[in-house]
Amino acid sequence: MRGVVTVHFRIDEILKEKGKTRYWLYMQLGLSYQNFKKILENETSAIKFENLKAICDILECTPNDLFVEYHKK
Repeated sequence: MRGVVTVHFRIDEILKEKGKTRYWLYMQLGLSYQNFKKILENETSAIKFENLKAICDILECTPNDLFVEYHKK
């Protein structure tokens, strides 16, 4: 039996590494607070490419930096 793979954002870790806050990122992105919170809390099943690119541009990272995989059995 294969395990389930889930993908989570590691935005909080990147913000901490850069000495920035969630509020700072929220103000930079210009998303609604509901959508922003869903992304940060890993409560979304999809994200627009334009939002993904904006997050990467603001945090000066790549999409690979944003995600971590978890394997569940």
